[in-house]
Amino acid sequence: MSLAIFDLDNTLIANDSDFLWGQFLVDQGIVDKNQFEEANARFYEEYKMGTLNIEEFLRFSLYALANNDTAQLYLWREKFIKEVITPILLKPAQELVDKHKQRGDTVMVITATNRFVTQPIVSLYGIEHLLATTPEFIDNRYTGKFVGVPCFQQGKVTLLQEWLETSNESLTGSWFYSDSHNDLPLLNLVDKPVAVNPDAKLTQAATSADWPIISLREADCPTLHFEKYGCI
Repeated sequence: MSLAIFDLDNTLIANDSDFLWGQFLVDQGIVDKNQFEEANARFYEEYKMGTLNIEEFLRFSLYALANNDTAQLYLWREKFIKEVITPILLKPAQELVDKHKQRGDTVMVITATNRFVTQPIVSLYGIEHLLATTPEFIDNRYTGKFVGVPCFQQGKVTLLQEWLETSNESLTGSWFYSDSHNDLPLLNLVDKPVAVNPDAKLTQAATSADWPIISLREADCPTLHFEKYGCI
């Protein structure tokens, strides 16, 4: 039994939930289209390039949480999950999660996307453990700030190590599945790194290190034999 860690965006789901949530806010008229849409796209490009200032992005992305009633936010989130996220859930990803559970592994998601957006998505996969950027919540309202370390790049390693100190788990025999070069600090830490539909920089790193490279997109692998890739 080992720890099986998954990234979320473009790994377990076929897009980026942070970017999609921002676009959903625009489409629903919740935020100003002219100001928000351009910034949302810019931050996403910076993320893909590896140049994202995570604190600047969080000030931007958490603003909508602070600027709206909590009950209304939950209603919008429910609509977002149903209409935007459900269609991009991946059957091969669910199969891989289930295979790890059948082995007796502890399954976890570690994602930079904030917990407000990601908690219900992770629950759809039946995954109990989630490490994510945590929005500050005081007196039944989101403040627009975040708590602790952003769960991004080296921050993922920091938060995982803190979690390991309070659990019975270890990194012995651990897996980490990710699509992004931003996750190289954690990929280099686990025993069994796996690149999933990787970006160009991660493809290069995975190839050089001889890590397994797999796809969890249904069009690529209607039935994926994970054992073939040596990743489970």
